[in-house]
Amino acid sequence: MKKLKFLMFAFMIGISTTSWAQTTVSGTVSDEQNVPLPGATVLEKGTKNGTTTDFDGNFTIQVADANATLAVSFLGYATSEIPLNGQSNVSISLQEDSSLLDEVVVVGYGTQKIKDVTGAVKRVTSEDFNKGVVNNAGQLIQGKAAGVNVTSSSGEPGSGQRIVIRGQGTIRSGSGPLFVLDGFPLGLAGTGSGESPLNFINPDDIESIDVLKDASATAIYGSRGANGVVIITTKSGKSGVSKISLSTDVGVSTLARKLDVFSADEFRREVAAIPGSELIDGGGSTDWQEELTRAAITQNYNLVLSGGTDKLNYYASLGLQDQEGIVYNSDLKRTSARINVTQKLLDNRLRIDYNLNTTLTDQSRNNNLGYSTNPTFDAYTADGEINNPLNWNNPLLSNKYNGDFSESRRILINIAPSFEILDGLVYKLNYGYENRSSDRDQQTIANSDRNDLGFLRQSFGKYENNLIENYLTYTFDVGEHNLSILGGHSYQKTFARNSSWSIDEFPSDTGIDPRNNPGLGGDTNITDHRPTGSTYEDELQSYFGRANWSFMDRYLFTATVRADGSSKFGKNNKYGVFSSFAGSWRIIEEDFMEGSIFSDLKLRAGWGQTGNQEIPGKITKASFRVSNSSNVSYPIDQNGAYPVGSEYTRFANPDIQWEVSTQSNVGVDFGLFDGSLTGTVDYFHKVSDNILLEVVPVDPIVPAPTYWTNVPDMTITNKGLEVALDYSKRNPDGLSYGFGGNATFIDNLVEDSPFTIVTTGSASGQGLTDATINGFVSGEAIGAFYMQTFTGIGPDGLSQFADNDGDGEITEKDRTIVGSALPDLTYNFYANLKYKNFDFTLNFNGVSGNEIYDHTAMGSFYKTLLSKSNNTTAAAIEYPEESIINSAAVSTRYLKDGSYLRLNNMTLGYSFDTKSMSWASNWLQEFRLSFTGQNLFVITDYDGYDPEVNTDSSTNGIQSFGIDKFAYPKARTFVFGVNVSF
Repeated sequence: MKKLKFLMFAFMIGISTTSWAQTTVSGTVSDEQNVPLPGATVLEKGTKNGTTTDFDGNFTIQVADANATLAVSFLGYATSEIPLNGQSNVSISLQEDSSLLDEVVVVGYGTQKIKDVTGAVKRVTSEDFNKGVVNNAGQLIQGKAAGVNVTSSSGEPGSGQRIVIRGQGTIRSGSGPLFVLDGFPLGLAGTGSGESPLNFINPDDIESIDVLKDASATAIYGSRGANGVVIITTKSGKSGVSKISLSTDVGVSTLARKLDVFSADEFRREVAAIPGSELIDGGGSTDWQEELTRAAITQNYNLVLSGGTDKLNYYASLGLQDQEGIVYNSDLKRTSARINVTQKLLDNRLRIDYNLNTTLTDQSRNNNLGYSTNPTFDAYTADGEINNPLNWNNPLLSNKYNGDFSESRRILINIAPSFEILDGLVYKLNYGYENRSSDRDQQTIANSDRNDLGFLRQSFGKYENNLIENYLTYTFDVGEHNLSILGGHSYQKTFARNSSWSIDEFPSDTGIDPRNNPGLGGDTNITDHRPTGSTYEDELQSYFGRANWSFMDRYLFTATVRADGSSKFGKNNKYGVFSSFAGSWRIIEEDFMEGSIFSDLKLRAGWGQTGNQEIPGKITKASFRVSNSSNVSYPIDQNGAYPVGSEYTRFANPDIQWEVSTQSNVGVDFGLFDGSLTGTVDYFHKVSDNILLEVVPVDPIVPAPTYWTNVPDMTITNKGLEVALDYSKRNPDGLSYGFGGNATFIDNLVEDSPFTIVTTGSASGQGLTDATINGFVSGEAIGAFYMQTFTGIGPDGLSQFADNDGDGEITEKDRTIVGSALPDLTYNFYANLKYKNFDFTLNFNGVSGNEIYDHTAMGSFYKTLLSKSNNTTAAAIEYPEESIINSAAVSTRYLKDGSYLRLNNMTLGYSFDTKSMSWASNWLQEFRLSFTGQNLFVITDYDGYDPEVNTDSSTNGIQSFGIDKFAYPKARTFVFGVNVSF
């Protein structure tokens, strides 16, 4: 006991002694105009001891030595080191770093300072990301970069985005930009698909996103850079700072806009007014959109441990997202974990980066909105049961008995050691492995309410991605010349396997979902339930090089070359070589610019080629399939079964070549008013040729229906102008503000196509089999709408169409190009305001010059359906003389203006001054509250759920554009968030 008391006494003496040895230092940090800098970091040099300034630029810190040195830093300003020399109160003025220009961007196999970049590159950091309920990286940068158009396929949780960089350069679906995560190329991700390929990345783990737009920037990725490159960099630990961060937010989402269908009373009146109609009146009143949607709750939790020393930095995170969709039975649940570690050894010559990401995602899907359901029926009976008189099809029964569930698992490992062999000569190995698997269950539970026999379809998928790269970088100076030379080799192999099967006729009232016991199904005949599947294995071997030359820090030149060899091509054209050249002149560094109004001025120009290999594997080889149809086989005896035979499905074509995109770019970067106003202007011209396409043979008598080829002479041209402006100002009274925006003007054109029309955009519904909506024609844009021109209702009550070919008859030949789904203008503008502890941000985005085809209206809102007591909008009665036997056909009747302006994001935040909170100042580093509104309003003439829509309706692998086909509606969301760091 005495010994314990002695140790406690000694410990207290030690604490007291330490306290006596420390010195308290206070002061202020301001900029060159004596404006206080809130949030500046003040560190005791050589230690982890630090603090931050309050909103008046004041700080207090205890240092171990009265002669210690303080290191003071603030974003956008040069770090300053201040020896105390016994002072207990200091005033520190930071100099603006010419150096937002010194900020580093990732350019592929390396980094460059912004001022040294010769290509068209845009960096978006976490501070500028869109806030709120966000599932993936595409949503973070929507509207943030000129030339980058991000369009959500729908409002469903986890839905995909079509990311188009500088225009649509190919007609094949599945041809989006290349995504690179911490140096690991994830492959070419499909755009416009139902599910985003980036959903596995926790958005809170992303530090920055760099978009490489022109060929001089993307050519280092060769065959995969034709549609741009999006480089995602995740967060890492910082040396000298150890902290635990916890962020949580809760969001409430509701249906942003309803379809304006008839109320119960309007419905009764309008149906009764139609001659020959049949009014089925349930005697009630129900708003089915209200009944089938909900106030959906989203919860997000993120725990981060980060820190490090000079030799070892670490970042570990755990994220949980639970998002309810606004439509019942549609949800997304994601659990993600990430570990990033950087270790330095051998006097910092050896550096090893480790990255591990694993994600588990569960999703359920449902798009049952019931907008066509008869509104005169009540949803429930008086005793709370689902109302179903006379087996009327209550949509609530569909929610009860139908289900669509999926689960995906993904792990990604990336290890990248680098070693500085000699001063300036660095060898780097990059190894990456990605493994993901998924399963999906689509089921109907057997029931007597709807006389369903029960159904189950199960699908399974597995995907692997292996990467190994080796490259050398040598950087050296010769007088006023700086040279950096890169050379390397890359090998990537991908493998995918998919299979599915189905079964019918399950027993009812078992309490067991079909997906939980497929063996209960009774119908497994091979004709109706033939298992399906596919497997592919692709390899890509590449050699690449880049040279950067700088003279006097004002004349810069970059040259790149990459040779890609792909297993997708035949031996005649296995390899493609892609090169680029770019130069820039930092005019601001010239003597004659002294005293000018410019704080920065740089001229850039570049040219380059990139490739596209997004075609199915092995298409250069012949393919067969087995069949027992009468077209392929015949019975051995008169009444016998047809034996299995073989038939061609594809001819061999070893001469297929790479699709090539050639792009030139001229740009100007500038700064004015001491850097308060900055801007960029770029003109680009991109031409894609050697277009890859699956076509029908000219000879009608051939054993295979189609074959793959490069279309000779056909080109797709995108040319346009990008403008971006940003203005920011900080005043001495604690007020700072900024505003700016970007705009992209673009023209897209298909030229010299040998085909009269290449159609896509499949329509569905009664009488619409084989009908298409989009068409690619020479002299028109990709995404053009190809259809008949609706001129009104004739005396017979039927639709009339323009006789465009003048032959006196209305036929398919009267279809023409009537508009474009691609906007010719996309724009974004923002404003932010900070005053002391408060901050406020607004983000708007919009498009102009495009149309939308309202397939939802064509399939659901026409007079025939209203006459049969299905609900519609007022569009169904627009023409009183219209007959109830008039069919809905693909025509300009359903083509609508798609322009819009949206308040995409609004955030109000308050950051507490933790240093003034005496009870927490020793352990609480950050405490912030925020309130965010998403999709607060949209100004548009479009009367569908939302004008930002792109339902995938591709035909034979040719992508579709601008079609609203029963899309899941977008939500309006309000999010409350809390961020705490210790």
